[in-house]
Amino acid sequence: MDTDLIFKIAILGIVVSVLHTVLKQAGKEEVANMVTLAGVVVVLFMVVQLINDLFSIVKTIFQL
Repeated sequence: MDTDLIFKIAILGIVVSVLHTVLKQAGKEEVANMVTLAGVVVVLFMVVQLINDLFSIVKTIFQL
């Protein structure tokens, strides 16, 4: 497995959590929640691409 993707997800999580904390302290809770939701969606798309690659590899191996 590619460790770069793990580091990208970790860095994105750290950035989103810092932004969420800063925005919440500034009284912008709605924006903070939207930033958190956007971060979750970005990570979800990254994981879905990995799963798609996995299924492609499995199809190739078993010649389906």
